[in-house]
Amino acid sequence: MEKVEMEAFAVIGREGSTLDGSGFVQRLWQEADAHFGEISELAARNEDGTLKGMWGAMSDLSRCFKPWEDNFSKGLYLAGVECPISAEAPTGWTKWIVPAYECLVVECVNGDTFSETIKYMRENGYELGGAANDFTCPSTKKNYIYFPIKRL
Repeated sequence: MEKVEMEAFAVIGREGSTLDGSGFVQRLWQEADAHFGEISELAARNEDGTLKGMWGAMSDLSRCFKPWEDNFSKGLYLAGVECPISAEAPTGWTKWIVPAYECLVVECVNGDTFSETIKYMRENGYELGGAANDFTCPSTKKNYIYFPIKRL
């Protein structure tokens, strides 16, 4: 677990909601991956040309970037790629600007990473200050969850 400060950043991707039913996150990623060529030129890149990151950005249903509601069972998800804040989403795509946060970052090592981290946070005086966000590092293929603890 690492504590980091994240500047605001943009994600362009396919948006869905828990109201879309079981498996909606996987469907969003399939759709985003199948049509990635439509946004690849907009993607933020590292100096070596590799993608900065793939994000499963999350928000409450009000789009205020609060944690998912009803014990983390209701919310919005945006499956996409990090882009410059100035990038414009093409037709059929959605752009979110994720606010700046101080976050706890945890590598996903099993299916319980989210619940185990929430338990750790409660036991150690941390409060979830926003919706958690999934991150995949394109160069290492490792998955992480960013848990906001303070909006900056």
